[in-house]
Amino acid sequence: MLEIGTKAPDFSLPDQNGKTHTLTEYHGKKVVLYFYPKDMTSGCTSQACSFRDLYPQFKEKGAVVLGVSKDSVASHKRFEEAHGLPFTLLSDTELNVITAYDVLKRDKEGQLTKSLSRSTYLIDEEGVIVKAFGSVKAKENPAKMLEEL
Repeated sequence: MLEIGTKAPDFSLPDQNGKTHTLTEYHGKKVVLYFYPKDMTSGCTSQACSFRDLYPQFKEKGAVVLGVSKDSVASHKRFEEAHGLPFTLLSDTELNVITAYDVLKRDKEGQLTKSLSRSTYLIDEEGVIVKAFGSVKAKENPAKMLEEL
């Protein structure tokens, strides 16, 4: 995980509709940036649906929710449509952002794997990491992030 108080790495990733997003375009807004392992799995679906259900409250607090996984744009589109997700899902098939945010799991020898650790960052209006949570519980994470706002 990245250190609290550090500048969040910028990125440029496509969303579920193929539109490219950068972190800098959200300057002036709080960003909940959550990393999850895989579309359509039980834990990831539970987490995404909890973010969906709380989404109006995130908007009320002036926050943007961005989900990131290594799944494709097409997979994200199916995930969004299947569960009525109102927020942006970003595709990082090359693992560039996932690596930059240090959310890959390590094996027993300490080597990085290609598996993601379910992690969430809260980034302030200036692009600084103010909260960082690793190995979060899927269903509880969205409510916890709402409390942190």
